[in-house]
Amino acid sequence: MIRSLHLIGSRQSGGAERFYCRLVNALHETTGNILATLPPQSTLREALSPPVPQKPIPMRNIWDPWARWQIRQLIRHYRPDIVQTYMGRATRLTRIPGKHGPVHIARLGDYYNLKGYRHAHAWVGNTRGICEYLVQQGLPAARIFYIGNFVDSPLPAKPERFHQLKAQLAIPEDAWVLLAVGRLHPVKGFEDLLAAFARLPIHISERPVHLLIAGDGPLRKELQAEATRLGLEGRIHWCGWQQDPSLFYQLANIFICPSRHEPLGNVILEAWAHGKPVIATETQGAKELITPTENGWLTPNADPKTLTQAIAVLLADETLQTQLGKNGLATLQRHYSQETIVSAYLKLYRHLLES
Repeated sequence: MIRSLHLIGSRQSGGAERFYCRLVNALHETTGNILATLPPQSTLREALSPPVPQKPIPMRNIWDPWARWQIRQLIRHYRPDIVQTYMGRATRLTRIPGKHGPVHIARLGDYYNLKGYRHAHAWVGNTRGICEYLVQQGLPAARIFYIGNFVDSPLPAKPERFHQLKAQLAIPEDAWVLLAVGRLHPVKGFEDLLAAFARLPIHISERPVHLLIAGDGPLRKELQAEATRLGLEGRIHWCGWQQDPSLFYQLANIFICPSRHEPLGNVILEAWAHGKPVIATETQGAKELITPTENGWLTPNADPKTLTQAIAVLLADETLQTQLGKNGLATLQRHYSQETIVSAYLKLYRHLLES
C-alpha cells in the first residue's frame, strides 16, 4: 500500500486549499495510508475528515528553518513513498535528501514563478495550460502530469431552506437569482459584474432579477460602495464567505464567473455539480472547461456590456438554461469526478515509484 504525505502551508481557505482538503479526504477514504501536514492555526484542519491523521507544522514563511527541519524529520520517521506539496510555502520548505528517499510531487494550480518548485522530482498541473507553461519554463516534460480537480457532490436541500434563505435576504419568491462566488479581489472581476448587472433590466420575463455574491476580501467595502452608487441596493446581496456554499448554488438560476484571471475555476466545477448553467469570462481555465453553447457561455474579459447581453439572453431562455446545466453536469461526471481524479493520482504514484 502506497504511503503518502501531503503538505500545505496555508492558514486560510481558498480554492486551492479547499481542493487540498477534498483530495486528502478522498485519498484517505480510498487508501487509508495518508498523513496531512499543515500549520496548527490553519482553518483547513477543521475541513479535513476526523479520521485523517494530521501532523501540524507551523511553516511561518518560505525560509522557516525550524519548519524545514521538522519536515525533514517527519519524512524520516513517517517514511512515505510519496511526498506531495501544495503551493509555494510547503514546496520550498520540503527538501528530500539523497537519491533513495520518497518521490516529491509539487502540485501547481497557477502560473507560479518556478524558483521554489524546480527541486521537486515531478510536477502536477491542474490544467493543460499550466502543464504547457511548466514545459516552456524548462522543466522535463516526462515528469510533468496533468490531473484536474474535482468538487464535492452536493446534498439536495429541503425546499423550506430555500424559502428561509429568500426571506432572510428579502428576495421575492418569483425572482431570478444570479450567483457569483469568490474572493473579493481585483482579479476576480466583481467590478465588471456589478457594471453588467446595473445594465440589466430590473425585470426579465416579468420576474425581478437579484444577484448574490458569496465571498469576502479586500474589495468588499469598495464594491459595496460601487453597488450603492449604481443604485443596486435591494437587488444585490452580500452573503460573505461561505465554507459550504451549496445552498446558494441550489438557490441560483444562473452562475456567473466574471474573473479576469482564473487558472482553472473550481467555482465552475461547483456550479456544474449543482446542475447550474454557467456564464464565464474567457480566462485560461474557463476556456479549457467550457465548450461555448454546449456546456456553458463564454464572454470576453472585462466586458460588462457583453456580459449583460449574455445574462439577459440566458434568463429569457429556460430551455437553454436547462440544457447548459445538464451538459455541464455531464462534463463534470465524465472528466472531473472524484473517482476519476483520485484514480489518476494513484496511477501517477504507481508510475513514479516504478520508474
